[in-house]
Amino acid sequence: MKRLLPCLLLLLLACLPAFAQGQFKVLVVAIPNQYHHDYTVVAKPQFEQMSRRHGFDMDWAWNNSAFDGDLSRYAAIVLLNTPGDALQKPQREKLQAYVRAGGGIVAVHRALIFNPAGDWPWFEKLIGRAFRIHPMVQTATVRVRDPAFPATFGLPARWTWSDEWYEFGEPLLPGLSTVLSVDEASYDPTRIWPGQVARGMGAEHPVAWYHAYDGGRVFVTALGHTPAAYDDRLYLDHLYGGLWWAATGKGIDAENANSTPAPAPSPHRRAALR
Repeated sequence: MKRLLPCLLLLLLACLPAFAQGQFKVLVVAIPNQYHHDYTVVAKPQFEQMSRRHGFDMDWAWNNSAFDGDLSRYAAIVLLNTPGDALQKPQREKLQAYVRAGGGIVAVHRALIFNPAGDWPWFEKLIGRAFRIHPMVQTATVRVRDPAFPATFGLPARWTWSDEWYEFGEPLLPGLSTVLSVDEASYDPTRIWPGQVARGMGAEHPVAWYHAYDGGRVFVTALGHTPAAYDDRLYLDHLYGGLWWAATGKGIDAENANSTPAPAPSPHRRAALR
C-alpha cells in the first residue's frame, strides 16, 4: 500500500494539466506606446484574474513577436491599445490568415487608430470605422444600444463613464452592429487642445460595435484610455462579454438581437476552443 500511494500521487499530478485547461485560449497583446503605457500595470493582473474567474487560458505579449508564432491555438486575440501599425508585413499576413480561418479579434481603444491611414485597408475594415479625432477626457453618458450582446450584459441602460470620446467617419463596410453609443449632450465635444478642432458626430456616436469580417468575429470598443478603467468591474465585464463572443460566437440573445449573429468557428479553429 505504501508503494502504491506514491504511484497514485504521480498519476494525479500527471492529470492536473488536463483539468487546468480552460474553455478556450486567448492572446492579449499590450504593446506600450507614447500615450498608452501606464495602463498595462493595472490591466495585466486584471486580465489574469479574469481568466481565472471565467476559466480560460491566456498568454500575454508586450511586443509583436507573438505574431511570429502559431496563432491558430488562440480562439481570440485581444489588441489591447495595440494598433495594426505595430505589426510588420509578415505579421500582418499571419493575422489576416488567422481571421480568415475563423479567429476572433477584440480591438480596444488605441487599436482603433491606424497610422498612416490607408496603409493597411484590410485592418481598417476589420475595425470598421476610421478614427478622426478625440476631445479631452471627459465624463459622459453611455447608452446601451444592444442589450442582447454579451458586452452589455453587466451594464446599466445609462452608464456614467469618463474617457476619450473618439470620433469616427462613416462605416467602411456594411454590417456593423452598434453595442454602445455616447450622448454628446452629456459632454463637450469641442473641448480640445489649441490648434485642433473636434465637433462630435451628432446623435449617432457609436463607441462599441461588433461584426463578422473575412471569416472571423470582431468586437471593437473605443473605451479604455485611463489606467483606472482596467480596475473597474463594469468595464472589465464589458471587455469579457465581447471577448467571450469573439472567442466562441456564443452569448447573443437571439430572440432580442438587432442583427444576424456572426458565423460559428470553422472546424480547424475548434482546437482552440477547449
